[in-house]
Amino acid sequence: MIIRVLLALALTVPAVPVETEARSCPVAVPANTTCGFLVVPERRDAPGKTTKVGYAVHRSTAKDRKPDPVVYMSGGPASASIQLTTFMSQMFPDRDVVTIEQRGSKYSDPVLACPETAEAMLRSTDVAAAAVKCRDRLREQGVDLRGYNTKEITADVVALRQALGYPQWNLFGVSYSTRVMLDVAAADPKGVRSVVLDSFLPEKVNWYDDAEGNFGDVLRRLGLGDRFDALVARLNAHPAQVPTVDPLVGKPYTARMTGDMVATILSEGMHDSDLSAVAPALIDALADGHDELLRPLADGVGQSLVSHEFGLYHAVQCQDEVPFNTVTAKSRFFTVNADKAVCAAWKLPKSAPVNATTTAPVLVVGGQDDPTTPARTAKPAAEALPNARFVEFANTSHAVFLVNQCARQWIGYFVNNPDIAKGAMSGLCSPAESAAFPRVKPADVHAGGAPYQISLMPWLGAPFALFALVSLFQLVVGGLRGRAITAFSGLAGVAFAGLVAQSVYAMIGENQTALAVGLPAAVTYYGYLAAASAVLAVVALVRERRWPQITAVVVAAGFLVWWYAWAT
Repeated sequence: MIIRVLLALALTVPAVPVETEARSCPVAVPANTTCGFLVVPERRDAPGKTTKVGYAVHRSTAKDRKPDPVVYMSGGPASASIQLTTFMSQMFPDRDVVTIEQRGSKYSDPVLACPETAEAMLRSTDVAAAAVKCRDRLREQGVDLRGYNTKEITADVVALRQALGYPQWNLFGVSYSTRVMLDVAAADPKGVRSVVLDSFLPEKVNWYDDAEGNFGDVLRRLGLGDRFDALVARLNAHPAQVPTVDPLVGKPYTARMTGDMVATILSEGMHDSDLSAVAPALIDALADGHDELLRPLADGVGQSLVSHEFGLYHAVQCQDEVPFNTVTAKSRFFTVNADKAVCAAWKLPKSAPVNATTTAPVLVVGGQDDPTTPARTAKPAAEALPNARFVEFANTSHAVFLVNQCARQWIGYFVNNPDIAKGAMSGLCSPAESAAFPRVKPADVHAGGAPYQISLMPWLGAPFALFALVSLFQLVVGGLRGRAITAFSGLAGVAFAGLVAQSVYAMIGENQTALAVGLPAAVTYYGYLAAASAVLAVVALVRERRWPQITAVVVAAGFLVWWYAWAT
């Protein structure tokens, strides 16, 4: 009995008056959407100063509009939410959709950015010293970091329901915000109709302690353990010098990438299902020494370091996550070491465990390839909830609903029929046959950095376009003038260009991230057609030495050098 009373007290959200302020929407949103700020105490245990929590409300115009909306929050911590209003309104066209920010995030006020720590991680300088500078700057701005934690974020969600006047709504969280939404369900039981937890991060899971093991499990399941170890060992012994762009100043610079650094980047990057799908080909190519493939990874990590408000991220992690992990030894992941250094410098108080539960219907969805919230921890936590169902989706990583159509079907059906949490299912797609992206094996691609370079600088693909145009000219003119050799030269060149374009287009249609690894393997065979075109152009030149034949030979020769020396 005493334990129940203590738990109830821990989950109780104080009844503090709140107000809302209208604002213009900070991003493009669908029609019938309004945006605002929820004005709430920065610390409910020390009321006085307030903070503003951004949100958006999309009003459904469907004739069969349901009375209970879906409220969505992104993960992170510190990921923005409002930019997904359009996506969520398409998922739930017959319901209002509310997207709520985390206090301190990009579309809230104040924004707890921390460029000091982002720069320190990017340049491998003293993260702890940078963290002190960030903390002191935020304090000068009047920010009390103790007010930015899961308990306060949870209370904000409850307060927004009350402020908007919805008797009940359906909670939707992903990754970190699954913790928030489960806490909301426990704190506001009468206001919750159903709960969707995508990529469930249970409170009792020690994320930092599990990080390397979870990533290793995914690699072994993909059959990449040995190749990955070889890659890490090679780059730790001989770090690669990788050209990239500094996202803080927008200027080129050269990054020194060790094996452990690549391991960190891949562990973060493989949260995305498109990268996870190409990991077998990518890691195999990197293990073989294709260091040019490190460029897209370097560019990606730079962008990720400026995409989060690290002041908020670290405030939450330092109160609600890091203190519950041992993290005594230095990790191979520089992000783990950086977080530990920041928290040691900030010295924020450790939060009290909530151990939240709910009797509301819960659907927990997870990705088979998720390196952060694997089924190993998500499934037992789901089974511990009295009215929950866990569903795992094949060949999918983190944030399942964003990339897996089958998962969206399950989620939509569940919100309309919450009783399926424990009941039988019928008429829905099979999660075991619902790959977000097809797996890309080493044999599927010809590894190389040319496609990615062309995506950054399209003019690098000019030789291909010029060869295709000249080949088309040969085909048309040779055919009209009865010059068979010229026509066949053009035909071979056009066939080559068409087959390459078709293969690349098909790869983009399945997963454009695969082009960061290389070209479709079949294009290496198509090169014989280009060579045949060049040979026939030379024969035509021998027979008739005029400027069209000379041009065709020069272009074909130049193209073959470009194709075999650089593109493939």
